[in-house]
Amino acid sequence: MGADDTEPAAAGQSATRQRALGFWARGQRTVEEDGSILRMKKIQLGQSSLQVTPICLGTMTFGEQVDEPTSHAILSRSLERGVDFIDTAEMYAVPTRQETYGATETIIGNWFAANPGARQKITLATKVAGPVRATPWVREGTGMTAADIVASCNASLKRLKTDVIDLYQIHWPERHVPAFGALYYDPAKETSQTPIHEQLEALGGLVKAGKVREIGLSNETPYGVHEFVRLAEQHGLPRVASVQNVYNLVSRGLENGLDETMHRLGVSLLAYSPLAFGLLTGKYDQGGIEGPEAPKGARISSYESVRKQRWGRPDALKAARRYNQLARDNGLTPVQLALAFCYTKWQVASTIIGVTTVAQLDEDLDVWGTTLSPEVLAEIDQIRWEIRDPAT
Repeated sequence: MGADDTEPAAAGQSATRQRALGFWARGQRTVEEDGSILRMKKIQLGQSSLQVTPICLGTMTFGEQVDEPTSHAILSRSLERGVDFIDTAEMYAVPTRQETYGATETIIGNWFAANPGARQKITLATKVAGPVRATPWVREGTGMTAADIVASCNASLKRLKTDVIDLYQIHWPERHVPAFGALYYDPAKETSQTPIHEQLEALGGLVKAGKVREIGLSNETPYGVHEFVRLAEQHGLPRVASVQNVYNLVSRGLENGLDETMHRLGVSLLAYSPLAFGLLTGKYDQGGIEGPEAPKGARISSYESVRKQRWGRPDALKAARRYNQLARDNGLTPVQLALAFCYTKWQVASTIIGVTTVAQLDEDLDVWGTTLSPEVLAEIDQIRWEIRDPAT
């Protein structure tokens, strides 16, 4: 069935909304009679042994915005609904501070301990922090040595209360790159001390020791992906399975070349921030991101450090408002438009969703199985042509 082939509008649902969503039964989704369990066709990550669900539960708010009991409820509900892929990192919770360093992994480890058998059902991904970014509590020194990678992995295993990490990722490159909203590469800022070959050898040692199953990258560039793959193949070291990079309606820089690199090299994309830190939920459309009218308790409005990042750019909010209005004009919620975009893009193997409540989790999961009509997709591309990627 093609994107234009929709079934008759359900009771109480307009034909306009049906056309916009393109409601139809995708082969990778069925829902149990109780309407809760998503049975998604699993996706192979790159050329690895890992088979994961096309939705991944992100956890960086656990231990900061989300307390431990709520975090456990979210983890349990996610698994109950069929999402058995979890992503975390040693430096979480976010925004980062010394008091919450490692808190997210600890919360997940406590959930494993409280739910016997849960670990065996989960594909668990975590990340080693790259060179220190104003976070001296992560490790001594400013780089990321082979010894640092091993030490971080051992500490993560302890916090997570597990013997093996299924996907171990480098959170951001050891070398200087324009990441987290920076736009330009500057050779003068290069401080690299650990060649990619050494990083791969350290990761290979963890795989050989049985502590890690597969490896991945995050916040990477085309050059980095090529080098990691080339050196792995040249020296018989583990091949990266995935790259976890930002991808959403207001940040589509990945489509400027990295998507071709990953496609041709057989490396999968884990798309993070599909809702752009909440900009694409519509919550900031009326009151903005700061001031008395801004939504209380929301991530961007609550943390000045976040507002200083790409998510606080005026153009990012301007673009988000355009996409959010496009959703409403077509009978959709902003969340439905933003997530359906990511869930159905060929570039994306799995979309990482971050939530602060069980209700938000259910809302995000309920979007699965929907598509956007060619007309709506064309309007999305038109907005991008006019505004480009303000949060890249």
